[in-house]
Amino acid sequence: MPLSEHEQRMLEQMERALYAEDPKFASALEGSGLRTYTRRRVYQAVAGFLVGIALLMAGMVAQLIWVSVVGFLVMLGCAVLAVTGWRKAPKPGEQPAGAVRRPARPKRSMMDRIEERWQRRRDEQGH
Repeated sequence: MPLSEHEQRMLEQMERALYAEDPKFASALEGSGLRTYTRRRVYQAVAGFLVGIALLMAGMVAQLIWVSVVGFLVMLGCAVLAVTGWRKAPKPGEQPAGAVRRPARPKRSMMDRIEERWQRRRDEQGH
């Protein structure tokens, strides 16, 4: 289902704000960068799961119940992260959802944008 015009504008504003706030993170989420980012998160979750197993075993050997419980919770949390990360990862050659490339708009002056917003508000209130 395509986004409405208002939703498209809101999405573009959020994208611009993300790029302005943290360009490195935003570029990591683009295209194949998203696949790499997600794959890295899954690998980190698997490593955390293995650490959880080690904690669980160490707690059992040392007979410290609280260490075993922490190990189990780490395992559980990492398993959830791995499964959700794996589901969200785009397939190779697939574009992630919401990554539809729009043609670049010509640069407009600030006054043009203000006038356009003013006109939109007048139209919305008038109808």
